[in-house]
Amino acid sequence: MDGKVALITGGASGLGECTAKLFVKNGAKVLIADIQDELGRSVCQELGTENISYVHCDVTCESDVENAVNLAVSKYGKLDIMFNNAGIPGDNEVRVTHAGTEDFKRVFDVNVFGGFLGAKYAARVMVPAKKGCILFTASLASKISFGLPHAYKASKHAVAGLTKSLSVE
Repeated sequence: MDGKVALITGGASGLGECTAKLFVKNGAKVLIADIQDELGRSVCQELGTENISYVHCDVTCESDVENAVNLAVSKYGKLDIMFNNAGIPGDNEVRVTHAGTEDFKRVFDVNVFGGFLGAKYAARVMVPAKKGCILFTASLASKISFGLPHAYKASKHAVAGLTKSLSVE
């Protein structure tokens, strides 16, 4: 990881935060992109190094994602790793008859569309450089069905499909 530059969406908490810390510990430069401003800045302060920084980024907003990619490149000179990790579970309703339509759309916007935007703008940097890695957080829910909300399970199926589709491009 030494010298690599990574952009991690959803990097202010959970798996994204753990990944950011691990990457920095192993010599990478990391830009956390998240909507949790206080938590994102806190992670950067906790690590106390110039190798990690934070930018506000709503992955459902195309200009925010484009800005985050551009910031990573302008600040660190390149982008080696795009980790599309931002995600939400949505409402905890497991019965389709009670599931909210707006919640379903919101889960897809964050979990799927956000990852698509991350891949789109990262690829615009990585393809000309002929190097880079675009990662996604999927879930076991994309492989087996158990008591999770339909929106979450379906969105993780879509993330797995997007990952496979992009891998052949």
